[in-house]
Amino acid sequence: MKNFTKLALVSSIAFSANAMAMQAMDDAALSSTTGQDGINIGIGISKVAIEKLYIHDNDGLATDAKNVVTGTKVTFDTTTTPPTPTGFAANAEVSSTNIVGGTGNAGALLIKGNGIAGDANEKHGLVITANSQALLASHNLADLRIDSDAGNSAKGGAFVNIAAQVSGLDIKIGEIGVTASGTAGTTGIRRGGDDSNYNAILSGLTLKTGQMAANIQLGAAPQGAMIKLNTTMIGGLEIQNLGILDASTKNATRAAGEIFIESIKVADAGKTDLTINQDISVYGAEGASKGYIQMVSNSGPIDNYVKGVHLGSRTAGSIGDIEVQGLQTYYSPSLGVYNPGSVITISSK
Repeated sequence: MKNFTKLALVSSIAFSANAMAMQAMDDAALSSTTGQDGINIGIGISKVAIEKLYIHDNDGLATDAKNVVTGTKVTFDTTTTPPTPTGFAANAEVSSTNIVGGTGNAGALLIKGNGIAGDANEKHGLVITANSQALLASHNLADLRIDSDAGNSAKGGAFVNIAAQVSGLDIKIGEIGVTASGTAGTTGIRRGGDDSNYNAILSGLTLKTGQMAANIQLGAAPQGAMIKLNTTMIGGLEIQNLGILDASTKNATRAAGEIFIESIKVADAGKTDLTINQDISVYGAEGASKGYIQMVSNSGPIDNYVKGVHLGSRTAGSIGDIEVQGLQTYYSPSLGVYNPGSVITISSK
């Protein structure tokens, strides 16, 4: 009984100390300790591991699905040299139709462990750790500073501003494949997939990033987008051990074909770091549109270096390295206008 009493006393003291340490600090207390109002959060997680990751498409691909490519005629002013586009003609022309019917049954993309003994992805499809060569000064995985602001009514009013700094990351992704979706069980929330109906499409890859900074605004967004990335990734971006699989050639005696790339490095033209200048916005439903996410990039030219391209299997001899210098993409906000960068839109059906 005496030992139990001592244990209870020690536990109560420890709980009280932890409770004090976890009490929320108001703006006044933060101001006296940090010199600024708001909330500062340091995320000290050193590793994240996920066994399996499923992305279910609940209605699959329709049996009568078609891939239709349409084009719209453009009129030109032939009095100029060279002729300049002046507008779109009213009639659209169908240039090709391809039948790509499915079964209409649910399928899922699956990221899982690669089963290679001793590999970081042996039993986990996704493993994220800090890149020791690109840590924040705090050595945290991420540092956040959160401020609430009344805003300007002319720009939408109140908003929350989250300034995020992220250490460089090593993101190791195991095997990626496609499978038939399973059925949710009665004893848990797991749905999973059908292991007997699975095809691998990527043998895996590793992403190595440098430090990054982003500013997020929720509520109103006077900065012009929900997320603004305007930073330099120190050391650039590197993708390692990328394997693309072709299961259509696989049989009882032949393994799936593979295009294996040892390394892909991306950096600003003539430099070793990578500048990221991107706006990410979420658009709600309007008219026929059900809403979408749009990413607008305004970055300059980049260099790409692809090392060790192996065709057929990763043990096949490399055909050599591929280098692309000064790659610049453009997007057109209006006809005849070319802005450096790109626009990527993601939406559901």
